[in-house]
Amino acid sequence: MAELKCGVENCCYNQECCCCKGDIMVGGKHADVSKDTCCESFSQKSSDSYTSSLNHPSVTISIDCEATNCMHNSNYKCYAEHVDIRGRGASNCIETECATFKEA
Repeated sequence: MAELKCGVENCCYNQECCCCKGDIMVGGKHADVSKDTCCESFSQKSSDSYTSSLNHPSVTISIDCEATNCMHNSNYKCYAEHVDIRGRGASNCIETECATFKEA
C-alpha cells in the first residue's frame, strides 16, 4: 500500500488530499510519461453525489495500475512508497495523472 496524496480537489473521494475510496485504479496502458496516465477511479463532485466509499480519508491506499511501463508497477500493482495524483480542476479522469510515474 502506498501513501497517497491526491491533488484532485474536484473528486468526490478526495478529503483533505487523502482518498476515501479504499483503492484506486491508475490507467495508462501505453504511458511513457505521467501525462499519459490517469486516475480511472476519479468521480467528479456534484451536489447530489455520494461522497465516499469509506467514512474517513485514508493516508495509505491500495493502487492497481495499468501503466506497465512504470518502474513502480509489478503485476498491475503499484509499489511506490508515495504516490501523487494530480488534476486541478478535473472534470473527468483523463484530466488527472499519476505524477509519480517513472518510465522503467
